[in-house]
Amino acid sequence: MNFSAKASPWWTPSVHADRRPFLIGRNAIQAALRGFFAREDFIEVDTAALQISPGNEAHLHAFGTEALTTDGQRAPFYLHTSPEFACKKLLAAGEQRISCFAHVYRNRERGPLHHPEFTMLEWYRTGESYESLMMDCVRMLALAAETVKTPKLTYRGAESDPFAGPERISVAEAFERHAGIELLASVAADGSTDRNHLAAELRRVGMRVADDDGWADLFSRVLVEKVEPHLGFGRITILDEYPVSEAALARPSARDPRVAERFELYACGVELANGFGELTNAAEQRRRFEIEMAEKARVYGETYPIDEDFLAAVALMPEASGIALGFDRLVMLATGASRIDQVLWAPVAEYGR
Repeated sequence: MNFSAKASPWWTPSVHADRRPFLIGRNAIQAALRGFFAREDFIEVDTAALQISPGNEAHLHAFGTEALTTDGQRAPFYLHTSPEFACKKLLAAGEQRISCFAHVYRNRERGPLHHPEFTMLEWYRTGESYESLMMDCVRMLALAAETVKTPKLTYRGAESDPFAGPERISVAEAFERHAGIELLASVAADGSTDRNHLAAELRRVGMRVADDDGWADLFSRVLVEKVEPHLGFGRITILDEYPVSEAALARPSARDPRVAERFELYACGVELANGFGELTNAAEQRRRFEIEMAEKARVYGETYPIDEDFLAAVALMPEASGIALGFDRLVMLATGASRIDQVLWAPVAEYGR
């Protein structure tokens, strides 16, 4: 199949003039956040985009490539979907507070909030709880707004006050409040899930259930259709305590083994960040990756390799908390942009037949 690049309008003077205020705001916010991390004694690191594995989450799609060795042999590589594996190796090496602005790559993603190449801001704190990351997020969103002199974050008519105290709600509470579903009744103490029980709950509240839907499919449908449309309006929302089956890289909660130390940050209905109390059990991490790749094979007919070096590093990692924030999305909400390509200096070309 032949594809040819469409003409990209972003570089024309008139279009660039419209986009330039967003881009200048982007640079100012990035500089402000770098100052925030410097004041908090973080070391900024830079990670390689080419990796043995792009990550092992079932529904993330990577760009594959290959390297030629000096003797002409072909070696498969992937563009990373996150700098997480490399950052955790640095934690294993002895770094304690690190931050990273990384260009990352995700296939099958393009739209107002998605781009094949975008900037992910990740940071890690060793020896600190994941609640410390929540406080980082609150401070950083306020800093972004202050930097571009706006009193609120906005997206397509929605508003969120970054200076107000955030709402913090568990996933189970959100399912009960917004969908009328008792989520944890379908999760056992060992983290295993009951697909039929959750399917019955969806049918009871009038939601669609397909015969081939797994528990994770049903969970995602409720989250997307019933829960996310209510998050981050008026003030920031911290959606906390995901079921352990939906948190492959997070440790279980000491309070309830059915849920994990994972939270997501929302403003104006837009997901901005995904934070964890990091899992440091290498055997459990391998088991979870294998489950994710089995699901990927079932749904998409493909898998990605497991990075054995990463698992070896997990075994050496200290207790830590880490988070990934979509930097471009934060810039959008702070500057009032309506599409992610408006805040990218040079967007990826679009292709058509």
